[in-house]
Amino acid sequence: MDFAFDARTEELRDRLLAFMDEHVYPAEAVAEEQRARLASPWDTPAVVEELKAEARAQGLWNLFLPDAGYGAGLTNLQYAPLAEITGRSPHLAPTATNCAAPDTGNMEVLAQFGTEEQKKQWLEPLLAGEIRSAFAMTEPEVASSDATNITTHIERDGDEYVVTGRKWYISGAMNPDCKIFIVMGKTDPDGADIRRQQSMVLVPRDTPGVTVERAMRVFGYEDHSHGGHAEVVFDHARVPVSNLVGEEGGGFAIAQARLGPGRIHHCMRLIGMAERAIELMCRRAVSRTAFGKALAQQGVVQNWIADARVTVEQLRLLVLKTAWLMDTVGNKGAHTEIQAIKIATPRAVVGILDRAIQLHGAGGVSQDFPLAELYASARTLMLADGPDEVHQRSLARRELKKYL
Repeated sequence: MDFAFDARTEELRDRLLAFMDEHVYPAEAVAEEQRARLASPWDTPAVVEELKAEARAQGLWNLFLPDAGYGAGLTNLQYAPLAEITGRSPHLAPTATNCAAPDTGNMEVLAQFGTEEQKKQWLEPLLAGEIRSAFAMTEPEVASSDATNITTHIERDGDEYVVTGRKWYISGAMNPDCKIFIVMGKTDPDGADIRRQQSMVLVPRDTPGVTVERAMRVFGYEDHSHGGHAEVVFDHARVPVSNLVGEEGGGFAIAQARLGPGRIHHCMRLIGMAERAIELMCRRAVSRTAFGKALAQQGVVQNWIADARVTVEQLRLLVLKTAWLMDTVGNKGAHTEIQAIKIATPRAVVGILDRAIQLHGAGGVSQDFPLAELYASARTLMLADGPDEVHQRSLARRELKKYL
Protein backbone atom coordinates (compact mmCIF):
# COMPACT_ATOMS: atom_id res chain seq x y z
CA MET A 1 0.00 0.00 0.00
CA ASP A 2 1.03 3.61 -0.59
CA PHE A 3 1.33 5.48 2.70
CA ALA A 4 1.18 8.92 1.10
CA PHE A 5 -2.11 10.81 1.30
CA ASP A 6 -3.56 11.69 -2.07
CA ALA A 7 -4.26 15.28 -3.10
CA ARG A 8 -7.92 15.24 -2.04
CA THR A 9 -7.09 13.82 1.39
CA GLU A 10 -4.37 16.42 1.93
CA GLU A 11 -6.72 19.23 0.93
CA LEU A 12 -9.46 18.00 3.28
CA ARG A 13 -6.94 17.49 6.09
CA ASP A 14 -5.76 21.07 5.77
CA ARG A 15 -9.31 22.40 5.84
CA LEU A 16 -10.35 20.16 8.72
CA LEU A 17 -7.29 21.06 10.82
CA ALA A 18 -8.05 24.75 10.30
CA PHE A 19 -11.72 24.14 11.21
CA MET A 20 -10.64 22.43 14.43
CA ASP A 21 -8.29 25.26 15.40
CA GLU A 22 -10.59 28.10 14.44
CA HIS A 23 -13.95 26.71 15.52
CA VAL A 24 -14.02 23.38 17.38
CA TYR A 25 -11.42 23.76 20.14
CA PRO A 26 -12.67 27.25 21.11
CA ALA A 27 -16.23 25.87 21.20
CA GLU A 28 -15.47 23.12 23.75
CA ALA A 29 -15.74 25.40 26.78
CA VAL A 30 -18.59 27.37 25.20
CA ALA A 31 -20.65 24.21 24.72
CA GLU A 32 -20.25 23.29 28.39
CA GLU A 33 -21.25 26.79 29.52
CA GLN A 34 -24.30 26.83 27.27
CA ARG A 35 -25.36 23.33 28.31
CA ALA A 36 -25.41 24.40 31.96
CA ARG A 37 -28.03 27.04 31.08
CA LEU A 38 -30.28 24.81 28.96
CA ALA A 39 -33.75 23.82 30.15
CA SER A 40 -32.70 20.19 29.66
CA PRO A 41 -29.08 18.94 29.62
CA TRP A 42 -30.06 16.79 26.63
CA ASP A 43 -30.88 19.78 24.46
CA THR A 44 -28.27 20.81 21.91
CA PRO A 45 -26.20 23.90 22.74
CA ALA A 46 -26.48 26.68 20.17
CA VAL A 47 -22.76 26.55 19.44
CA VAL A 48 -23.10 22.97 18.16
CA GLU A 49 -25.62 24.07 15.54
CA GLU A 50 -23.27 26.92 14.61
CA LEU A 51 -20.44 24.42 14.15
CA LYS A 52 -22.64 22.21 11.98
CA ALA A 53 -23.57 25.13 9.76
CA GLU A 54 -19.94 26.17 9.40
CA ALA A 55 -18.77 22.62 8.65
CA ARG A 56 -21.45 22.19 6.02
CA ALA A 57 -20.57 25.52 4.43
CA GLN A 58 -16.93 24.43 4.24
CA GLY A 59 -17.77 21.07 2.68
CA LEU A 60 -16.66 19.16 5.78
CA TRP A 61 -19.89 17.16 5.95
CA ASN A 62 -20.81 13.45 5.78
CA LEU A 63 -17.16 12.62 5.18
CA PHE A 64 -17.66 9.01 6.35
CA LEU A 65 -20.03 7.84 3.59
CA PRO A 66 -18.17 6.26 0.65
CA ASP A 67 -21.22 6.52 -1.61
CA ALA A 68 -20.83 9.84 -3.42
CA GLY A 69 -24.60 9.93 -3.89
CA TYR A 70 -25.02 10.44 -0.16
CA GLY A 71 -21.70 11.56 1.27
CA ALA A 72 -18.22 12.75 0.35
CA GLY A 73 -17.43 9.61 -1.65
CA LEU A 74 -14.18 8.98 0.21
CA THR A 75 -12.54 5.59 0.56
CA ASN A 76 -11.78 4.22 4.02
CA LEU A 77 -8.13 5.08 3.45
CA GLN A 78 -9.01 8.68 2.60
CA TYR A 79 -11.38 9.02 5.54
CA ALA A 80 -9.01 7.53 8.14
CA PRO A 81 -6.80 10.61 8.70
CA LEU A 82 -9.88 12.84 8.78
CA ALA A 83 -11.61 10.73 11.43
CA GLU A 84 -8.38 10.83 13.42
CA ILE A 85 -8.48 14.63 13.42
CA THR A 86 -12.11 14.72 14.64
CA GLY A 87 -11.16 12.21 17.34
CA ARG A 88 -9.10 14.92 19.02
CA SER A 89 -12.40 16.47 20.13
CA PRO A 90 -14.68 13.43 20.08
CA HIS A 91 -17.59 15.09 21.85
CA LEU A 92 -17.88 17.95 19.36
CA ALA A 93 -16.07 17.43 16.06
CA PRO A 94 -17.85 14.27 14.84
CA THR A 95 -21.25 15.85 15.54
CA ALA A 96 -20.19 19.12 13.91
CA THR A 97 -19.27 17.29 10.69
CA ASN A 98 -22.28 14.90 10.82
CA CYS A 99 -19.89 11.99 11.30
CA ALA A 100 -20.97 10.92 14.79
CA ALA A 101 -22.02 7.46 15.89
CA PRO A 102 -24.58 5.96 16.00
CA ASP A 103 -25.94 8.10 13.15
CA THR A 104 -23.06 7.11 10.87
CA GLY A 105 -23.84 3.40 11.13
CA ASN A 106 -27.56 4.00 10.82
CA MET A 107 -27.09 6.09 7.69
CA GLU A 108 -24.92 3.33 6.22
CA VAL A 109 -27.64 0.76 6.97
CA LEU A 110 -30.35 2.89 5.37
CA ALA A 111 -28.19 3.72 2.36
CA GLN A 112 -27.35 0.04 1.79
CA PHE A 113 -30.52 -1.77 2.85
CA GLY A 114 -33.29 0.83 3.07
CA THR A 115 -36.19 1.14 0.64
CA GLU A 116 -36.64 4.35 -1.34
CA GLU A 117 -39.44 5.35 1.02
CA GLN A 118 -37.27 4.70 4.10
CA LYS A 119 -34.43 6.70 2.58
CA LYS A 120 -36.68 9.65 1.85
CA GLN A 121 -38.30 9.63 5.29
CA TRP A 122 -35.25 8.97 7.47
CA LEU A 123 -31.96 8.94 5.56
CA GLU A 124 -32.38 12.33 3.94
CA PRO A 125 -33.00 14.25 7.21
CA LEU A 126 -30.12 12.34 8.84
CA LEU A 127 -27.81 13.30 5.99
CA ALA A 128 -28.93 16.90 6.42
CA GLY A 129 -28.25 16.79 10.17
CA GLU A 130 -31.85 17.71 10.90
CA ILE A 131 -32.57 14.71 13.14
CA ARG A 132 -30.61 12.13 15.13
CA SER A 133 -31.10 8.36 15.45
CA ALA A 134 -30.31 5.37 17.65
CA PHE A 135 -29.47 1.70 17.15
CA ALA A 136 -31.25 -0.57 19.63
CA MET A 137 -29.52 -3.93 19.99
CA THR A 138 -27.99 -4.36 23.49
CA GLU A 139 -30.25 -5.80 26.22
CA PRO A 140 -29.83 -5.83 30.01
CA GLU A 141 -31.13 -9.36 30.56
CA VAL A 142 -28.81 -11.28 28.23
CA ALA A 143 -25.14 -11.37 27.25
CA SER A 144 -25.52 -9.17 24.21
CA SER A 145 -21.94 -9.81 23.10
CA ASP A 146 -23.61 -12.85 21.50
CA ALA A 147 -26.25 -11.25 19.29
CA THR A 148 -28.09 -14.56 18.96
CA ASN A 149 -29.11 -14.15 22.63
CA ILE A 150 -31.33 -11.16 21.92
CA THR A 151 -34.84 -11.67 23.31
CA THR A 152 -36.76 -8.70 21.91
CA HIS A 153 -39.70 -10.00 19.88
CA ILE A 154 -40.76 -8.62 16.53
CA GLU A 155 -44.02 -10.40 15.72
CA ARG A 156 -46.04 -9.92 12.57
CA ASP A 157 -49.71 -9.10 13.02
CA GLY A 158 -51.36 -8.53 9.67
CA ASP A 159 -49.82 -5.44 8.08
CA GLU A 160 -47.89 -4.53 11.22
CA TYR A 161 -44.95 -5.68 13.31
CA VAL A 162 -45.37 -5.68 17.09
CA VAL A 163 -42.13 -4.93 18.94
CA THR A 164 -41.73 -6.01 22.57
CA GLY A 165 -38.52 -5.89 24.57
CA ARG A 166 -36.14 -3.90 26.73
CA LYS A 167 -32.90 -2.36 25.47
CA TRP A 168 -30.20 -0.39 27.24
CA TYR A 169 -27.11 1.67 26.49
CA ILE A 170 -28.90 2.87 23.38
CA SER A 171 -26.60 5.70 22.37
CA GLY A 172 -28.16 9.01 21.41
CA ALA A 173 -31.65 8.13 22.59
CA MET A 174 -31.83 10.87 25.25
CA ASN A 175 -31.40 13.59 22.63
CA PRO A 176 -34.82 15.10 21.82
CA ASP A 177 -33.71 15.25 18.18
CA CYS A 178 -33.47 11.45 18.11
CA LYS A 179 -36.52 10.62 16.01
CA ILE A 180 -35.93 7.04 14.85
CA PHE A 181 -34.70 3.74 16.31
CA ILE A 182 -33.33 0.86 14.28
CA VAL A 183 -34.40 -2.04 16.49
CA MET A 184 -32.96 -5.54 16.30
CA GLY A 185 -35.13 -8.38 17.54
CA LYS A 186 -36.29 -11.88 16.68
CA THR A 187 -38.95 -12.51 14.07
CA ASP A 188 -38.28 -16.28 14.10
CA PRO A 189 -37.07 -17.15 17.62
CA ASP A 190 -37.36 -20.90 17.02
CA GLY A 191 -35.71 -20.94 13.60
CA ALA A 192 -33.14 -23.66 12.95
CA ASP A 193 -30.47 -21.18 11.86
CA ILE A 194 -29.70 -19.00 14.89
CA ARG A 195 -28.27 -16.33 12.60
CA ARG A 196 -31.51 -16.06 10.64
CA GLN A 197 -33.78 -15.54 13.63
CA GLN A 198 -33.18 -11.77 13.86
CA SER A 199 -34.60 -8.87 11.87
CA MET A 200 -34.39 -5.10 12.03
CA VAL A 201 -37.30 -2.66 11.96
CA LEU A 202 -37.57 1.11 12.02
CA VAL A 203 -39.46 2.35 15.07
CA PRO A 204 -40.16 6.11 15.29
CA ARG A 205 -39.55 7.51 18.76
CA ASP A 206 -43.13 8.78 19.08
CA THR A 207 -44.63 5.32 18.43
CA PRO A 208 -47.12 4.36 21.18
CA GLY A 209 -45.49 1.77 23.43
CA VAL A 210 -41.98 3.26 23.15
CA THR A 211 -40.68 4.62 26.45
CA VAL A 212 -37.22 6.10 26.98
CA GLU A 213 -36.99 5.23 30.68
CA ARG A 214 -33.68 6.65 31.88
CA ALA A 215 -30.18 7.72 30.96
CA MET A 216 -27.46 5.19 31.70
CA ARG A 217 -24.23 6.64 33.08
CA VAL A 218 -20.77 5.67 31.86
CA PHE A 219 -18.19 5.96 34.64
CA GLY A 220 -20.49 8.54 36.20
CA TYR A 221 -20.87 10.57 32.99
CA GLU A 222 -24.27 10.94 31.36
CA ASP A 223 -22.53 11.86 28.09
CA HIS A 224 -24.82 14.74 27.18
CA SER A 225 -22.80 15.66 24.10
CA HIS A 226 -23.55 12.29 22.47
CA GLY A 227 -27.20 12.32 23.41
CA GLY A 228 -26.74 9.93 26.30
CA HIS A 229 -27.09 6.16 26.51
CA ALA A 230 -30.66 5.25 27.37
CA GLU A 231 -32.69 2.34 28.64
CA VAL A 232 -35.65 1.98 26.28
CA VAL A 233 -38.77 -0.18 26.61
CA PHE A 234 -40.79 -1.35 23.60
CA ASP A 235 -44.17 -2.47 24.93
CA HIS A 236 -46.16 -3.88 22.01
CA ALA A 237 -45.05 -0.98 19.83
CA ARG A 238 -46.68 -1.31 16.41
CA VAL A 239 -45.10 -0.25 13.13
CA PRO A 240 -46.06 -0.95 9.50
CA VAL A 241 -44.56 -3.99 7.80
CA SER A 242 -42.95 -1.52 5.39
CA ASN A 243 -40.65 -0.49 8.28
CA LEU A 244 -38.71 -3.74 7.94
CA VAL A 245 -35.06 -3.09 7.04
CA GLY A 246 -33.92 -5.50 4.35
CA GLU A 247 -35.59 -8.89 4.70
CA GLU A 248 -36.92 -11.00 7.57
CA GLY A 249 -34.06 -13.00 9.02
CA GLY A 250 -31.47 -10.55 7.68
CA GLY A 251 -30.88 -8.67 10.92
CA PHE A 252 -27.72 -10.49 11.97
CA ALA A 253 -26.08 -10.00 8.58
CA ILE A 254 -27.06 -6.31 8.50
CA ALA A 255 -25.61 -5.85 12.00
CA GLN A 256 -22.30 -7.32 10.86
CA ALA A 257 -22.28 -5.07 7.80
CA ARG A 258 -22.97 -2.08 10.04
CA LEU A 259 -20.36 -2.89 12.67
CA GLY A 260 -17.39 -3.39 10.30
CA PRO A 261 -17.08 0.26 9.27
CA GLY A 262 -18.16 1.35 12.77
CA ARG A 263 -15.25 -0.49 14.35
CA ILE A 264 -12.65 1.11 12.12
CA HIS A 265 -14.22 4.57 12.56
CA HIS A 266 -13.93 4.18 16.34
CA CYS A 267 -10.30 3.15 16.02
CA MET A 268 -9.53 6.10 13.75
CA ARG A 269 -11.00 8.51 16.29
CA LEU A 270 -9.20 6.75 19.15
CA ILE A 271 -5.88 7.56 17.52
CA GLY A 272 -6.92 11.21 17.52
CA MET A 273 -7.76 10.93 21.22
CA ALA A 274 -4.29 9.51 21.85
CA GLU A 275 -2.69 12.38 19.91
CA ARG A 276 -4.63 14.89 22.05
CA ALA A 277 -3.39 13.09 25.16
CA ILE A 278 0.23 13.21 23.99
CA GLU A 279 -0.08 16.92 23.28
CA LEU A 280 -1.51 17.55 26.74
CA MET A 281 1.23 15.41 28.32
CA CYS A 282 3.97 17.40 26.59
CA ARG A 283 2.45 20.76 27.47
CA ARG A 284 2.07 19.70 31.10
CA ALA A 285 5.58 18.26 31.23
CA VAL A 286 7.29 21.46 30.09
CA SER A 287 5.18 23.74 32.30
CA ARG A 288 5.40 21.95 35.67
CA THR A 289 8.28 21.56 38.10
CA ALA A 290 8.63 18.82 40.72
CA PHE A 291 11.58 17.97 42.94
CA GLY A 292 13.73 20.73 41.52
CA LYS A 293 13.30 20.16 37.78
CA ALA A 294 10.69 20.24 35.05
CA LEU A 295 8.55 17.15 34.67
CA ALA A 296 9.89 16.97 31.11
CA GLN A 297 13.31 16.21 32.60
CA GLN A 298 12.04 13.32 34.70
CA GLY A 299 13.08 10.00 33.15
CA VAL A 300 9.78 8.27 33.84
CA VAL A 301 7.85 11.07 32.12
CA GLN A 302 10.14 10.88 29.09
CA ASN A 303 9.51 7.12 28.93
CA TRP A 304 5.76 7.65 29.03
CA ILE A 305 5.87 10.15 26.18
CA ALA A 306 8.24 8.04 24.07
CA ASP A 307 6.18 4.90 24.58
CA ALA A 308 2.99 6.77 23.69
CA ARG A 309 4.50 8.03 20.44
CA VAL A 310 5.72 4.56 19.45
CA THR A 311 2.32 3.05 20.26
CA VAL A 312 0.39 5.62 18.24
CA GLU A 313 2.61 5.17 15.20
CA GLN A 314 2.11 1.38 15.35
CA LEU A 315 -1.65 1.70 15.74
CA ARG A 316 -1.95 4.19 12.91
CA LEU A 317 -0.14 1.89 10.50
CA LEU A 318 -2.38 -1.04 11.43
CA VAL A 319 -5.52 1.06 11.04
CA LEU A 320 -4.37 2.42 7.67
CA LYS A 321 -3.58 -1.11 6.48
CA THR A 322 -7.05 -2.21 7.57
CA ALA A 323 -8.67 0.72 5.76
CA TRP A 324 -6.70 -0.11 2.61
CA LEU A 325 -7.75 -3.77 2.78
CA MET A 326 -11.39 -2.83 3.26
CA ASP A 327 -11.14 -0.70 0.13
CA THR A 328 -9.32 -3.32 -1.96
CA VAL A 329 -10.64 -6.71 -0.83
CA GLY A 330 -13.77 -5.77 1.12
CA ASN A 331 -14.79 -6.08 4.76
CA LYS A 332 -14.69 -9.87 4.69
CA GLY A 333 -11.18 -9.87 3.29
CA ALA A 334 -10.12 -7.50 6.05
CA HIS A 335 -11.86 -9.44 8.83
CA THR A 336 -8.67 -10.36 10.70
CA GLU A 337 -7.33 -6.82 10.57
CA ILE A 338 -10.65 -5.29 11.64
CA GLN A 339 -10.65 -7.53 14.69
CA ALA A 340 -6.98 -6.79 15.34
CA ILE A 341 -7.49 -3.03 15.46
CA LYS A 342 -10.63 -3.45 17.57
CA ILE A 343 -8.58 -5.41 20.12
CA ALA A 344 -5.39 -3.35 20.03
CA THR A 345 -6.51 0.27 19.67
CA PRO A 346 -8.85 0.87 22.65
CA ARG A 347 -6.56 -1.09 24.96
CA ALA A 348 -3.47 0.89 23.96
CA VAL A 349 -5.20 4.27 23.97
CA VAL A 350 -6.60 3.61 27.45
CA GLY A 351 -3.00 3.07 28.58
CA ILE A 352 -1.85 6.34 27.01
CA LEU A 353 -4.73 8.26 28.59
CA ASP A 354 -3.99 6.65 31.94
CA ARG A 355 -0.41 7.97 31.84
CA ALA A 356 -1.63 11.39 30.73
CA ILE A 357 -4.02 11.49 33.69
CA GLN A 358 -1.19 10.47 36.01
CA LEU A 359 1.03 13.23 34.66
CA HIS A 360 -1.69 15.81 35.32
CA GLY A 361 -2.18 14.70 38.91
CA ALA A 362 -5.49 15.81 40.41
CA GLY A 363 -6.15 17.87 37.32
CA GLY A 364 -6.20 14.70 35.25
CA VAL A 365 -9.36 13.42 36.88
CA SER A 366 -11.03 16.85 36.98
CA GLN A 367 -13.39 18.60 34.62
CA ASP A 368 -10.72 21.19 33.80
CA PHE A 369 -9.03 18.85 31.32
CA PRO A 370 -10.68 16.51 28.79
CA LEU A 371 -8.65 13.49 29.91
CA ALA A 372 -11.13 11.87 32.30
CA GLU A 373 -13.93 12.05 29.77
CA LEU A 374 -11.63 10.78 27.01
CA TYR A 375 -10.62 7.88 29.27
CA ALA A 376 -14.25 6.96 29.91
CA SER A 377 -14.95 6.98 26.17
CA ALA A 378 -11.89 4.92 25.26
CA ARG A 379 -12.49 2.36 28.02
CA THR A 380 -16.10 1.94 26.90
CA LEU A 381 -14.90 1.05 23.41
CA MET A 382 -13.33 -2.11 24.83
CA LEU A 383 -16.97 -3.21 25.18
CA ALA A 384 -18.80 -1.41 22.37
CA ASP A 385 -19.23 -3.14 19.00
CA GLY A 386 -18.34 -6.44 20.65
CA PRO A 387 -16.07 -6.88 23.68
CA ASP A 388 -12.39 -7.54 23.10
CA GLU A 389 -12.67 -11.15 24.20
CA VAL A 390 -15.19 -11.98 21.48
CA HIS A 391 -12.85 -10.63 18.82
CA GLN A 392 -9.87 -12.44 20.37
CA ARG A 393 -11.81 -15.72 20.31
CA SER A 394 -12.79 -15.31 16.68
CA LEU A 395 -9.34 -14.18 15.57
CA ALA A 396 -7.64 -17.05 17.40
CA ARG A 397 -9.98 -19.58 15.78
CA ARG A 398 -9.10 -18.21 12.36
CA GLU A 399 -5.39 -18.51 13.11
CA LEU A 400 -5.71 -22.02 14.52
CA LYS A 401 -7.78 -23.17 11.55
CA LYS A 402 -4.64 -23.03 9.41
CA TYR A 403 -3.09 -25.79 11.52
CA LEU A 404 -6.07 -28.08 12.06
